[in-house]
Amino acid sequence: MSKKFDIKIATPYLTDSIEQDTEFIPLFTEDSGDFDVKDMPKTLPILALRNTVLFPGVVLPITVGRDKSVKLVKSLTSKTKFIGAVSQSDANIEDPEVKDLFSLGTIARVLKILEMPDGSTSVILQGLHRFQVIEYLSTEPFFTASVKTLVDNPTNVKNKEFEALISSIKDYALKIINLSPNMPQEGAFAIKNIDNYYFLINFICSNIELPATDKQKLLEQNDLKTRSTMLLELMGQAIQLLEIKNDIQTKVKLDMNQQQREYFLHQQMKTIQDELGGSPNEKEIEVMRKQAKGKKWNKEVAEIFERELKKLSNLNPMAPDYSMQLNYVQLILDLPWNEYTKDNFDLKRAKKVLDQDHFGLDQVKERILEHLAVLKLRGEMKAPIICLHGPPGVGKTSLGKSIARALDRKYARISLGGLHDEAEIRGHRKTYIGAMPGRIIHNLKRVKSSNPVFILDEIDKIGNDFRGDPSSALLEVLDPEQNNTFHDNYLDIDYDLSKVLFITTANNISTINPALRDRMELIEMSGYIMEEKVEIAKRHLIPDQLTDHGINKKQLAIPNRVIEEIIQGYTRESGVRNLNQQLAKVARYAAKSIAFEEEYTPKLTLLELEKILGIPKYLKDIYQGNDIAGVATGLAWTSVGGEILFIETSLSKGKGKLTITGNLGDVMKESAVIALQYIKSNSERFNLDPDIFEKWDVHLHVPEGAIPKDGPSAGITMITSLASAFTQRKIRKSIAMTGEITLRGKLLPVGGIKEKILAAKRANISQIILSKENEKDISEIKDIYLKGLTFEYFDCIGDLLDYALLKEKVKQPVKIV
Repeated sequence: MSKKFDIKIATPYLTDSIEQDTEFIPLFTEDSGDFDVKDMPKTLPILALRNTVLFPGVVLPITVGRDKSVKLVKSLTSKTKFIGAVSQSDANIEDPEVKDLFSLGTIARVLKILEMPDGSTSVILQGLHRFQVIEYLSTEPFFTASVKTLVDNPTNVKNKEFEALISSIKDYALKIINLSPNMPQEGAFAIKNIDNYYFLINFICSNIELPATDKQKLLEQNDLKTRSTMLLELMGQAIQLLEIKNDIQTKVKLDMNQQQREYFLHQQMKTIQDELGGSPNEKEIEVMRKQAKGKKWNKEVAEIFERELKKLSNLNPMAPDYSMQLNYVQLILDLPWNEYTKDNFDLKRAKKVLDQDHFGLDQVKERILEHLAVLKLRGEMKAPIICLHGPPGVGKTSLGKSIARALDRKYARISLGGLHDEAEIRGHRKTYIGAMPGRIIHNLKRVKSSNPVFILDEIDKIGNDFRGDPSSALLEVLDPEQNNTFHDNYLDIDYDLSKVLFITTANNISTINPALRDRMELIEMSGYIMEEKVEIAKRHLIPDQLTDHGINKKQLAIPNRVIEEIIQGYTRESGVRNLNQQLAKVARYAAKSIAFEEEYTPKLTLLELEKILGIPKYLKDIYQGNDIAGVATGLAWTSVGGEILFIETSLSKGKGKLTITGNLGDVMKESAVIALQYIKSNSERFNLDPDIFEKWDVHLHVPEGAIPKDGPSAGITMITSLASAFTQRKIRKSIAMTGEITLRGKLLPVGGIKEKILAAKRANISQIILSKENEKDISEIKDIYLKGLTFEYFDCIGDLLDYALLKEKVKQPVKIV
């Protein structure tokens, strides 16, 4: 199986310390019989190798330059031809210590010592056997160590599996030689002609491009099969890496060739265009430069524009960056820098416009007129940030258009509902593909004015996620102290928003970021009463529907009583959006009848209304009397306006258990517990035996259980209901109440008073009980809303119950003992 190979070494510079008559060196193999293990010395001088590993049988030239290595080489004589070659664990260490060397190395025969022309010394080594360092004997002038020579475990080289492994290694080695630019092609010839498996494996391990640590692991394997298997795995990884590198280099070369071709064609195209009268891109740039002369921007913006325009002119029109740069320059040019529309300071006209477009909303109109008055007197002021909040359909968004018309300003609007991405406000950085400015800058560009009326709709419905928090981005937009230098990421130039009149709308201000809410002037737009809805329908909704459906006033007339029936029976809202939808159905019915030339009654009747809209969907909330003990009427606020609700209490024999039903939230359940506890602790006031609370179970229920309910304002109603149930006394007739209670018997104020008053009026309630602190809220409500109502105010629960509960008992009272 063995075959000897010789290597000829040309050695023009040889030292006298080694035999110089050897020109051909037989290559060592494990079974060659030369340099038997038992002939190996027990003590060796150690040569530290850096970035390389010597394998048995392999001839390896080493350049020595470190002091210890040079001293070791100079100490060699013809009698000391063997040294130990050990690799460093870290190649960056210049002067390694014992701990920096691997414990396993290769016994090497020194073949030649070459003194090179540049003064350096090279040593040609031939690996013989692996050895294990037992102990280092000295470190100066060079390392010496006692060693144990290792013998590989025998491997059955005739095994089919092993032969297949060797064949695969040869194939991989040839493939690496073909792929790697650093491997000489002569290596393929050597691999094909090496028959000795032992030398073949060590030869490939030594010459393949692998980290020194991987080569050391190969050297440490105790049998040829294990070393071969590991080598095959490492060669596979090396082939993958070489293939990836070659693919990348091929692609880069192709890209370079394509770019050179495009550049050549573009130069030719430019020459042709010059002959025909100039490039259209250059003409476009020249047009933009002329337009820039008419802009009112400051010096800083002018310099930025000129710099970006120059950058555009230097770009190849076919380059991907050209269109991005063109869009950016065009945006700077299109923005209305310091361009403002002139405000109309005719306050009487402004008031007339606001009254024409919207019925009621006096507080909002008054605030707009105040702003106009100050602007007229002073000439310039920072625009206020107004937040219109209230239930849906009351005209918050449409009011913005009316304000813009009253001021003769441009109108812009963006909807913030469901917005998650901060970039929608501030824009994307222009380095990104597909980058765009934020909606603020985009709308200013569209309206071509820097002082429009800007509606930020549904600001309470902004979301946030991993893309950022848009509400935090709005802090800069809606702060009069900051928005004069608003920074859009795409524009990357400060823009003055201080003249923009921002109007935000919201249904529920509690969900707005507190820091954002603090920057806005909150104006509540509560719901409309019946009379207001009728007027809005007559003045705005019905005329608009007639126009939209091509009908004149003679073809369709809707009397007041029919409008009232639509409001009460087919809508349940604080605003008029659903009312408008129902009126649209009526108008469509009339339009269809006219188009088909069918008979119909132009003046709508209640009977005809039910035919068009169907049976009324909503039953009017009506006060249900005081004949039953434990049933009290409360007032609640919802997102669509006010509602009345009934609190029912039932007692049954038991052990004092309290059951609460009706889909109530935690706050409402706590109010029920507080109410019951107050009655227990003040049982003497109600002439109740304290023992009855342990004998009777209490069930408190709020009807319409499918609707979630929560809040503290039902506390006053709950305690009245419980007190009536335990005493079996009647509750005062036509009375409703709202307020929070405390455990010590105090009544606290609540909100949504106007909406609750409207709900009470719809239910034919004549008297409302409130906390004493809510009296100031009533004084701010217009008399038209209070007509037909009386109010009673209390500070403590005891006085409230003395007033609300009559001395008279209900019919067939339950005996509570």
